[in-house]
Amino acid sequence: MAKKKKTVFVCQECGYEAPKWLGRCPGCGAWNTMVEEVVAPETSARGGGLQLGLSDAQKPKPIGDVEVEDLPRYSTCSDELDRVLGGGIIPGSMVLIVGDPGVGKSSLTLRVCADVARGGRRVLYVTGEESTRQVRMRADRLNAVAETLFVVSETNLETIETHIENVRPDLLVIDSIQTIFKPDVQSAPGSVSQVRECAVELLRIAKTKGIAAFIIGHVTKDGTLAGPRVLEHIVDTVLYFEGERNAEYRVLRAVKNRFGSTNELGLFEMREAGLVDVPDASKLFLSDRQEDSGTVIVPTVEGTRPLLVEVQALVAPTPYVPPHRTADAVDIKRIQLLLAVLEKRVHLSIGACDVYVKVAGGIRIDEPAADLALCVAMASSFAGRLLMPKTIVFGEVGLAGEVRAVSQAELRVAEAKRLGFENVVLPKKNALQLEDDITGIRLFGASTIREALSLAMPRQ
Repeated sequence: MAKKKKTVFVCQECGYEAPKWLGRCPGCGAWNTMVEEVVAPETSARGGGLQLGLSDAQKPKPIGDVEVEDLPRYSTCSDELDRVLGGGIIPGSMVLIVGDPGVGKSSLTLRVCADVARGGRRVLYVTGEESTRQVRMRADRLNAVAETLFVVSETNLETIETHIENVRPDLLVIDSIQTIFKPDVQSAPGSVSQVRECAVELLRIAKTKGIAAFIIGHVTKDGTLAGPRVLEHIVDTVLYFEGERNAEYRVLRAVKNRFGSTNELGLFEMREAGLVDVPDASKLFLSDRQEDSGTVIVPTVEGTRPLLVEVQALVAPTPYVPPHRTADAVDIKRIQLLLAVLEKRVHLSIGACDVYVKVAGGIRIDEPAADLALCVAMASSFAGRLLMPKTIVFGEVGLAGEVRAVSQAELRVAEAKRLGFENVVLPKKNALQLEDDITGIRLFGASTIREALSLAMPRQ
C-alpha cells in the first residue's frame, strides 16, 4: 500500500504552518491565506544534508586564531549601488532586491549585468517572467548588450543549475524567485515551500561555486516581501526599492547587509534609458524650491551621506470634526505627537485645523533629527510667517518641549554650508560643540521648541 503523504497548511503571507485549515492566520492575521502543501520527507544527517563548501575536518578554535582578510569585491559600475552594497559585489554572496512592480528592479539589474560583463566577467541572467526576446528589447533600450552576458528563460531550478554548470558565471541574476520551482517540492511556484527551498538551493550554489547571486523578489500589497520571512534570513543582503512607479526618483535602501552598513541609501533617477545615478541629490531636491510659509529645509543623514530635503506643511482651519491629519513620507504618528507638543508647550491652537505634511521629492524621513523642522514648518504655516532666508533647521523634540542634541551635526552643517545656506537653527548642545569648528555660517542654538520658533521666525 502506498504511504499516505503528509500535508500541512501554510500561510502564503508569513509562512505560519498549521495541521488543519484556518480561515485566519494566527501568525500575521491575514484571511484566507492558508494553502495545503505536501511535507517533503526528512533526510538523515548522514544522507547528504546541505553542504555549503565547509570542510568536515574543521574544528573549533579560539576566535583570536581565526585569520581575517579583506573581502574581495568588484564594482557594479554604479556608485550608488556600490555604496548600498558596502563597496561592491562579493563573490559567493546572495543579494535579494525587492520592490513594487514597475519600480525598476529588472532595469537596474540588467544594466548592472551588462556593466559587469563589459568588465570581463561572465554573467547569467535567468528570467522566469519574460521571454529572451523581451529581455533583448529592454537591453537595446538600456544599452545593456554585452558579449559575455548570457540570457535564458527558465523556471525549473534543476535546469537552471545545468545552465550554471555550462556557463560558469561570475554573477547570477534570478528574475524572479517567485517564478522558480523545484520539481521534487509538491506545491505551486511562488508558494512558501517553493520559495524557501529554491532560495536555499541557490544559496548552496552561490557559496560552493563562489558565484555572486542577485535575486529579485515580489512584494505584497502593504509593501513587504512576499513569501516567508525566512527568505530574508537566508540571503546576505536585502535591498528595498522605494518610490512610486510614476515618480521621477527611486530610493534603494539596505535593510540587511552582512558585508556593510544598513544605513546607506542609493538614489536613482528614472529616465528613458533606465535608472541613472543621482550623485548630488541635495542640489537636485532643492532646485525647484520656493520660499514660503510652511517650507523648511532639514539636513538628514543616511549612513555616511548628508542629504538636504524640503519639508512642507499646510495648516488650514476646517469646519469638519475631527480635522484631517495627512502625512506623505513621514510617519503620521510622529506628526500627531508633534502637534500635541505644539498645542501643549507653545499654546498654538492648531487642534481645530487640518494638517497636511509631505517631503518634497518623495524621500522618506524616519530619523528624530527632523522633529524640529516638522514643528517649525507646521507653526510657520499656521502663523503665516516666513523663516529667515537661507536657513536650515534640525533637532529632536521631546514631549516636554525640549530640543535634544542629535548625532553627526557637523556633517549636516557642512552640507548646508556647501549649498550656500547662511543660518542654522539647531539644539544648543550641538551649537556649543560646533562654534569653534564651523565658520562662514551662523549657528542659532535653542534649548526649547518655543525658543527655536522665535529664532527661526523672527518678528519683522
